Amino acid sequence: MPTVTQAPSPKSTRRTTLDTGVFTRQTAGSQSLERGLQLLRAFRPGVTLLSNSELADRTGLPRPTVSRLTRSLVDAGFLQYDLGTKAYRLAAVFLSLADAFQYATPGMDVALDLIRKMAEHEKINVGLAIADRDEMIYLAALRKSDDGISRTRRLVPGSRVPIEVTAVGRACLTLLPKVQRDELLLQIAGKYRGKWAKLKSDILRSMDELTRVGFCTAVWLPGLIGIGTAIRAPDGTVYGMNISFQFDQESRDNLVERYAPMLLQLAQDIQRAWQENARLADDF
Repeated sequence: MPTVTQAPSPKSTRRTTLDTGVFTRQTAGSQSLERGLQLLRAFRPGVTLLSNSELADRTGLPRPTVSRLTRSLVDAGFLQYDLGTKAYRLAAVFLSLADAFQYATPGMDVALDLIRKMAEHEKINVGLAIADRDEMIYLAALRKSDDGISRTRRLVPGSRVPIEVTAVGRACLTLLPKVQRDELLLQIAGKYRGKWAKLKSDILRSMDELTRVGFCTAVWLPGLIGIGTAIRAPDGTVYGMNISFQFDQESRDNLVERYAPMLLQLAQDIQRAWQENARLADDF
């Protein structure tokens, strides 16, 4: 009788998650929940009140859909309705969620302490951020430089910056799992259309720079340069780190040469502290 070759069993989504580093499940998600979360993402630092029409404009969702979702979010305690302005604001529950996030992230207090010490000692701007879709969210943003740009630009924990044009974002991109990185680049390409070819070339150059020397540089705002690197926590989470400062063409190379080793040393110190914490947790 001819030998019957059985087809290999399909890889489970849990195995795919482990192999790629990207969360994967076959079970369909909830569209209503995704749309509700999309409304919550519309609130940013400096944007405290949004009406239904403003939420619809920011999210692209139909106005009737937004009205139903804001009703549910108010009932659930995630939004508050302001009678005076007839608009919505985030409810206090987000304070406890942010606190829970920090406590649930192993070694975050150690990282923030090391970042604070460097920023204060060197009088420089230091940040720690994590990727959220096509943006970076700052978990720490210490503005200690005395230059004019740093004094006027308000950057605080929770601030968002584009992942594709910043040093901290490009550094993080480099360490992300390839599947996740390719998906992000495809998403970003859709925003830039005809301008994507040059931007993609810049991103790839930054990623190559980080692979070769451990950091990359980018000028996002005129006169302000960022040096970025990325670290991977024991749980696999990728964090971007950056130092930023004002520069001119004559001082740029010297300043990068001065601050880049500091940033790389800070990254090593944080990873060493995280590894030690993980070891002590295992021993316990």
